[in-house]
Amino acid sequence: MTAFEFARRYIGQIRRMREEIRTEQLINSLPREIRKDIGWPDNYASRWARRA
Repeated sequence: MTAFEFARRYIGQIRRMREEIRTEQLINSLPREIRKDIGWPDNYASRWARRA
């Protein structure tokens, strides 16, 4: 793996993490009833556990 490929992957991972954080913040700013309707955070937590 070249240095360029490594940097591209690293930047991609950081970008993905930032997008996830922004998404969580946006969803957390929604009213509780809407979060409950979409299954937040229950569905998210189980999906995250499967990833790890």
